[in-house]
Amino acid sequence: MILSGSICALATPLRARDDVLDLDAFGRLIDYQLSGGTRALVAAGSTGEAAALDDAEYSALIEFAVARVAARVPVLAGTGLSATRKTIVQTQRARAAGADAALVVAPAYVRPTQEGLYRHFSEVADRGGLPVVLYNVPSRTSCDLLPETVARLVGHGNIVGIKEALPDPARMSALLEFSSASFRVLSGDDPSAMRALLAGADGVVSVVANVAPRLFAMLCEACASGNAQGAEAIDQRLRPLYAVLGMEPNPIPVKWCLAELGVGEATLRLPLVPFSVVHHAVGQDVLNGLGLGEAARDAG
Repeated sequence: MILSGSICALATPLRARDDVLDLDAFGRLIDYQLSGGTRALVAAGSTGEAAALDDAEYSALIEFAVARVAARVPVLAGTGLSATRKTIVQTQRARAAGADAALVVAPAYVRPTQEGLYRHFSEVADRGGLPVVLYNVPSRTSCDLLPETVARLVGHGNIVGIKEALPDPARMSALLEFSSASFRVLSGDDPSAMRALLAGADGVVSVVANVAPRLFAMLCEACASGNAQGAEAIDQRLRPLYAVLGMEPNPIPVKWCLAELGVGEATLRLPLVPFSVVHHAVGQDVLNGLGLGEAARDAG
């Protein structure tokens, strides 16, 4: 399993009329990613509204993704919860559903110490049954997995990388010291992804790739080849889309964008509510300017 380039954190399409998974739309979203050059997929992560899925839905979503992908790219499952025992069970559930690896976010709300984080991730890697990619996103979890703790975890044979969503060049630089063939350093922040990639990050776990997989894959490819000028040109094209996806909390805007492209509905589960109408005109202008509708229809 090689984690590099554009890795899409998939949204989870839902049907409004009966509040169930829209697996037909999910399949079209996966096809859109694969045809666009996405090199790995995350199912049932935070962008995929994992917190709103019951256990049966969670397993069904991952099983469907694994079957649809058919081993063409790795499929990761979001398994991180606020308690270690529950995270282990969720990771085992993802393994049973066929996932290739677990993306394990730092426990939210409970605010563990660095020692608590070390022991949490070690236990999940020991007992969950899947390779673990650490995930640090302090803006969402209210705790910060520090580089010195990552340094302790790198030696664990079943911890294979980190998704770092803190858009801080110094943090990325510190983590890149641990990069190797067996430990991948991934950005988790689209607006600063180009900078991280040019600094040496292996890839990006991306939200914007849901909407613009080809463009984002091209950005990653330009960075990997050292084409900073080409990467900058693509990044500038994507800047308005980054802005739209940041107008309200993820995944609210991304699901609206996908619905505009004909990939599922903009349906969310409470406490998330639909993208505010006041933003729709700007969003439509951005999508039209990037010419994304045709690519999504072709993939479907």
